[in-house]
Amino acid sequence: MPTFDVVCKPNLVELRNAVEQANKEISTRFDFKGSDARVEQTDKELTAYADSDFQLNQVRDVLLNKMTKRSVDVRFLDQGKVEKIGGDKVKQVLTVRNGVPLDAAKKIVALIKNSKMKVQSSIQGDTVRVQGAKRDDLQSAIALLKKDVTDLPLGFENFRD
Repeated sequence: MPTFDVVCKPNLVELRNAVEQANKEISTRFDFKGSDARVEQTDKELTAYADSDFQLNQVRDVLLNKMTKRSVDVRFLDQGKVEKIGGDKVKQVLTVRNGVPLDAAKKIVALIKNSKMKVQSSIQGDTVRVQGAKRDDLQSAIALLKKDVTDLPLGFENFRD
């Protein structure tokens, strides 16, 4: 039976390259001279540091610009709240989405069920598996999801006949 998986998985190598390019640009820009502006990356989150709220917005804009140039969808980032860390210095945690959240997975399953297509969908951890009798039905399900789910950067993997 033909199947495919709906996933939400960033390209972590390109994300790391975008962070490194953003830090390089921040270190050479005139308006950041003498400041502590930077972006640090841990496993599944980025932390942007700056001397003021305005500079933090600039750091975030540089990062998003570099991500776009490296073809990493900016919808992978969940922006946390801005925190003061002493004096005028601020930081913001940007969480990298990995996997389809449960509420979005339920929305995808309901969307496929309400479309009256001849496919079945089920939640499998942080992915959604879609099964159908024909390959054309699966391709129309992919087209439906691309059109209707715009708040998540969805990917489609393991397309099997």
